Amino acid sequence: MLDELHLHWEPDWEPDYQEPEEEERPRDPVVDEAKDELRKFFESEPTELFYQRQLQVMFEATYFHWITARALSELAAEGHIASDVEPLPPTGRITFYRAKGHRYWRTHAKEIIELVTQFSAQPFTEGLGAQGELLFEAALAGAEFKPTARKVRSYGGKTWMETGHDLDRVFERDGIAYGAEIKNTLPYIPRDELDAKLKMCKFLGLRPLFIVRMAPKNYINDVRLEGGFTLVFKYQLYPFGQKAFADTVKKRLRISVDCPARIADGTVQRLLNWHLKSIGKEPK
Repeated sequence: MLDELHLHWEPDWEPDYQEPEEEERPRDPVVDEAKDELRKFFESEPTELFYQRQLQVMFEATYFHWITARALSELAAEGHIASDVEPLPPTGRITFYRAKGHRYWRTHAKEIIELVTQFSAQPFTEGLGAQGELLFEAALAGAEFKPTARKVRSYGGKTWMETGHDLDRVFERDGIAYGAEIKNTLPYIPRDELDAKLKMCKFLGLRPLFIVRMAPKNYINDVRLEGGFTLVFKYQLYPFGQKAFADTVKKRLRISVDCPARIADGTVQRLLNWHLKSIGKEPK
């Protein structure tokens, strides 16, 4: 029998955000490209205010989150743009960036802080986690991926004890069991968590399946090398009944959020096509 929904709180604000291992990387020359693009962006938005996570999501089609973060930090340090760190209730901080000539930014900051505080509150983020799991469980079941377990640490007579992690689901189809992690968050899955869950899948004899709003190419490749698949769905999925709030956030912050009743068929079809090819069948 499937046990209770596994809820976990993952706040999306993470003020002075750095990807794990950021300090271990040599400086990427792509940072300079990002700096040029961001400078032009701020020149075209002289009276707007943005916070770091927002800009990372806005530019993620072109630059990894850690590239955007470093480019912003360097632009501010060099005096090309202004940055300000403000309190984010109840216990955090949020880093804003703006064109240097924007004097009346505090009114905008108050409005943004209210929105970020609302969608970063623990009850809301727990709802985000539950929504992602419910929508994708239903969508995958419709494509004959049967959910057979939740909050998984044991499978096939083995129990994972190396870390305190678990997997959100096990899905089975055509004799293949997938250890699935579903991340309905704005930031990428943390690198250490990705590595731990890849090891966990290998130990338990599960094929890794990461269902995420967004992932960098190197993460996707690492999952592929372990025989798994990364299904990227791009839009953060707000809980049922929150469409008006999702529309407000999308319009005001220009980030990828939505409140659909179901997962689009084409999204699950990408997983199904890959699955069928992996077992030597032609996709329908």
